[in-house]
Amino acid sequence: MNDEITTTVGREFYSFDGRILEIFGGGPIRFHIRHMYVRVTSPDRKGKRVVEIGHGRPEFRGRCHIWRYTAEEWEQAPGLAALLEAVRAAIDAA
Repeated sequence: MNDEITTTVGREFYSFDGRILEIFGGGPIRFHIRHMYVRVTSPDRKGKRVVEIGHGRPEFRGRCHIWRYTAEEWEQAPGLAALLEAVRAAIDAA
């Protein structure tokens, strides 16, 4: 992957270049695909989703960051799902 994928969700800006995921907002956070995991829950009955991105692997977790999105926030950021899917694919390929 050579193209950068970006999206904005509320006050946060997500950028993924194929190896590094960066999230800018309160404080910048960086993740490398060889040392991270991503979990996205299915929507609950109200449409809320939880995104968990952490350093390490789920079985050997380091620090993790959790974002909770309402159905409206998720729908207003269609690029977020595509970006997270690209990150997952890169993690699986690494």
